[in-house]
Amino acid sequence: MESVSSGAAVVARPLPSVRYLPVSLFGAVMSVAGLALAWRLASSNYGADIAISRAIGVMALLLFAVLAVAYVAKLVKYPQLVKQEFAHPVIGSFFGTIGISILLLSSVIGSYSAAAQLVVWSIGTAATLALSFIMISRLLNGSAAPASVAPAWLIAGVGSLDIVVTGGALPAAWTHEINLLAAAVGGVSAVVFFVLIFSRLIHQEPLAAPMRPSKMILMAPFAVGFIAYVNLVRTVDMFAALLFYFGLFLFVVIAWRLVRRPAPFSPAWWAIGFPLAALASAAQMYANAVGGTGLALIAFLLLVLLTVAVLALAARTLHALFTGRLLTA
Repeated sequence: MESVSSGAAVVARPLPSVRYLPVSLFGAVMSVAGLALAWRLASSNYGADIAISRAIGVMALLLFAVLAVAYVAKLVKYPQLVKQEFAHPVIGSFFGTIGISILLLSSVIGSYSAAAQLVVWSIGTAATLALSFIMISRLLNGSAAPASVAPAWLIAGVGSLDIVVTGGALPAAWTHEINLLAAAVGGVSAVVFFVLIFSRLIHQEPLAAPMRPSKMILMAPFAVGFIAYVNLVRTVDMFAALLFYFGLFLFVVIAWRLVRRPAPFSPAWWAIGFPLAALASAAQMYANAVGGTGLALIAFLLLVLLTVAVLALAARTLHALFTGRLLTA
């Protein structure tokens, strides 16, 4: 005869399901691809083996393939959930991580085939510009709640700058014009959104704990903007230096706050990966152009920090996946 004591009731844990797959997890692809590109620069600046960059790049491609298949499955099985996410004033912005991931992967692919790079870059460019159009048009409808202003809004603007980051060296005349368009859209919208978000962080209630890591996105317009600007003008001038140093300053401020008050781990922590990757690459470019032991040391330390951060985030994410905590409600 079986009996269950009142104190031994067992609550079944919900099974993992793609219905709980957050679109923000594509930030992991951005982070890993950004790490691959940072190590590609390290191969010329520090003599690192190019195989490191290529191996990380392959992992980024595989990760994107897995997430893309999983999210398409979510779209097929739970289309209403995806529609709700896309319409959400904050979560909807994270759909931009898909287009940015494709753009970054085009640079990874560029090591193997220039033709394939152009095709993938064109797809990422179309997706990124389309999302920027949709998100900015949506905001112009008005009636946005002040609490909905979040660092994730910057993804729509910064995403367009990534078009220039990954396509600035493409030789065709038409790609140059597209890069100018993307720089205009990304540069101006990033400034506007940065001001709105900064004002919200000052005057409104603090961000909820799971959203705190997304503050690192505030640094992205300056690090990504530095790379995009240098790709366009082909030199590191005074304006580029100002972008780099303010990005570095913001990184120190935000990183210190995240260390002092760390949020519980969630996929939202991947928001720190790509901004840090952009800053690590920008630091290498700046140090290589200006010279000096101090700048070289900063660039190297940022690369090490980026590598450790991505490894730690990957370990925590895999642990959450295999223990059934990642894809549950």
